[in-house]
Formats: sequence, C-alpha cells, structure tokens
Amino acid sequence: MPPQAIPTISAADLLSGDVQRQSAADEAIALAARDTGFFLLGDLPAWAHLDAAQRQSLLRIFSLPESVLKRLWLRKFEASQPNIYRGWFPLQNGFPTYKEGIDIGPDLVWPELALQQGDPLREPSPLPSEQDLPGWRFAAAQYYQAMHRLSAAIMQSLARGLGLPQHRFDAAFEQGISTLRFIRYPVRSAASLQAVGDEAMWAEHAGQRYYLTGRPHADTGFLTLLAQNGVGGLQARHRDGHWLDVAPTEGTLAVNFGKVLQRWTAGRVQATVHRVLGYGQERFSIPYFYEPRADAVIAPLELPDAEAFEPFYYGDHLWETITTQNLEFRGIGHLRQPMGPPPRRRA
Repeated sequence: MPPQAIPTISAADLLSGDVQRQSAADEAIALAARDTGFFLLGDLPAWAHLDAAQRQSLLRIFSLPESVLKRLWLRKFEASQPNIYRGWFPLQNGFPTYKEGIDIGPDLVWPELALQQGDPLREPSPLPSEQDLPGWRFAAAQYYQAMHRLSAAIMQSLARGLGLPQHRFDAAFEQGISTLRFIRYPVRSAASLQAVGDEAMWAEHAGQRYYLTGRPHADTGFLTLLAQNGVGGLQARHRDGHWLDVAPTEGTLAVNFGKVLQRWTAGRVQATVHRVLGYGQERFSIPYFYEPRADAVIAPLELPDAEAFEPFYYGDHLWETITTQNLEFRGIGHLRQPMGPPPRRRA
C-alpha cells in the first residue's frame, strides 16, 4: 500500500471561513475518518505550527536532572508523590512498550479546572518550575491552547460531515480533561530487549525486522493530534492489514481517532490501530488527546441506523480502560471511585 494512502488535509481550508474551502476540508476529513482513521493536517496556521527550534525548546523537559524529574513522578513510581494520573512516567524494562514522558492536564492553561474533588482525572499537573526550565510553562500552555482550538474545529467538521449541527459536540468538551503528553522513545539496549523475551515485540516490515517501542493499539478516546520530531517509526494499520508509514513531515500534525468516538458515531469514524517501530534512533513525540469532561455522558447520537448502547460517563470509561490496558497506569484502578451509570432520561 503506498504511503499516500494516508491523506494530507489543509488546516488553512478547514479554518478559512470560506464555505467552499471548508466544505472541501469537511469532505476530506469525513473520508479519512471513514476509510483510514488517520490523516496528516498540513498548512498549519502560525499559532499551531511548531518549528524545529520551538519543538526542541519544549523537549528540554527531557534534559532535566533525575532529581528534578522525580518531583514530577506519578505516585505509582514514587510513593511520596500526591499525583495519581498527571505527571511523569519513567522507563520500564520488561515490556514491549518502552518510553518515558509526562501527562499534563488543562490546568496548565486553566488552573481552575484542577478541582481536586477526589477525582484523579481532575487533579493538578506537576510541572517543572520556571527556575528549572525558563519559559517552558508559557510555551507549553500556548501549544496546549493551539491544539485545543484545532481539535474543536476538527470535531465541528466531523459533526457537519455526519449531517449533525456543527456545534453538536461542543458542550461535552467544555472544561474537558484533554491531555498534552511529551514522550521519549530511547534506543533499546540489548539488556532491555532480553528483558522482554517476547516474540510479539518484533515486527516484519518491508522485508526487515524491527523491535517495537510502542505496541499496536487504538487510542481510547476521541481525537489525537501528534507532533513528531522528524524520526520515523509511527505506522497505522490499513483495513486490508497493511501497515502504512505515517511520515514525520515537518509542518504537519498526524491526526487519528479513538475508540469512544468510533462507538459514539456508530462506526462512521474509525479508530485505527497504530504502532511505533524502533528504527535505531531516539524518537520524540508530542501528542495532544482531545477529551471531554469526566462527567460528560456518551449516549447514542441521532444518526440513522445507529446501534443503541447504554450511556456512560466518559471518566468512568477512561479510567477503567487505562488502568487495565496502559502500562503506566496498571494496578491503580482502586484509586478512583466510579460515578456509576448516568441517570436515565424520561421518555
């Protein structure tokens, strides 16, 4: 399958306000959502574009000394820490996925959204100090806001493409719990590879054998916007089973959809399985996961032939999923009280 099977769509058209250009972008996004579940977003506005220097400045967080990083660690890895969901996850040996990084919530931009009401999904994010990383918080907050703005525009495009009012999804994402994540995939050492000892962590592609640094998976939620650092390895699985390279093209974002959005849209939007191959180079990525409020109710949409399902709170679904499937959160499911089923609407 040729690499051009993953389309590139113009953000300039999407945001133009011109009916004809926006309609063309809507059609392209709807087609990508249905057929590949992945696309590249190009022609980014200046406020959403990370050039090499800006990206490297944000990635300075990985140069902090271990003594500083440990103050950001999740409680799972440092028992003295208060934070459960937001914070730093270190490298872990013995698993196919091999990465380190940090998860940051909306309080980076809107501190009032860290409500501290006993829900880890709405806890404050531990962040490096201005002294440790001058200018970093401001730059990260600007980028968070830019991805938030782009994500809202894509969701409105999806609504139009589904024949729904363009603001149909807006309310669910007001005061949402979207996550900005910084990830480093180091080159795996021989000892690290031996510690896994699992044939499933190896993949054949284009006649060569590679180890995996990110296991095959589909994202949990709704929408992911990913900035890459020029090093390849990200691949998406086409419906015919072929793996397609998602090129780390400068000036573009890789966009893919999650399993909750697939369910919410009755399969009209595809959550595509993707993986990361180890190419023998250190790789960085900056994904932004666009997520609604923890108490947003996900219920069947008013779509023709939509299959009925029991409504659920997004936060409950997210927590159950990540604490059973995500390596960095396994074993902490008991640390959040579920909200239970949403109240039924009166007929």
